[in-house]
Amino acid sequence: MLQEFHRVTQEPGVKGRRRWFQGSGFELVVWLDATERLEGFQICYVGALQREHALTWRRLSGFAHNRVDTGDTRPDKNLTPILVPDGAVPWERLRREFAECSEGMEAALRDFVSARLAEGGR
Repeated sequence: MLQEFHRVTQEPGVKGRRRWFQGSGFELVVWLDATERLEGFQICYVGALQREHALTWRRLSGFAHNRVDTGDTRPDKNLTPILVPDGAVPWERLRREFAECSEGMEAALRDFVSARLAEGGR
């Protein structure tokens, strides 16, 4: 079940707000504009080889799929994680897992994300 964090730090100077939900091995961040219209979302999940991935949808650009490169390849360096392009999106898995963990979310938000995931990969 996705649980919402209610004290999410907002990005300075950005009109609108972010909402952040987290569940077991699954995170969802949504971006809303000043009128509360959903502008985008990002689903973070652990994929093959225990690597973290991010599937991002933005209203103007659609989907992007990335792997999180932690930058921590050496114990004496601690670099900032970045998103790097990644391969195929596991659409069926993400649809199924989102459906399973989003039951407690408000219906409008859950339905919007579900509809975008249903469009993906088709």
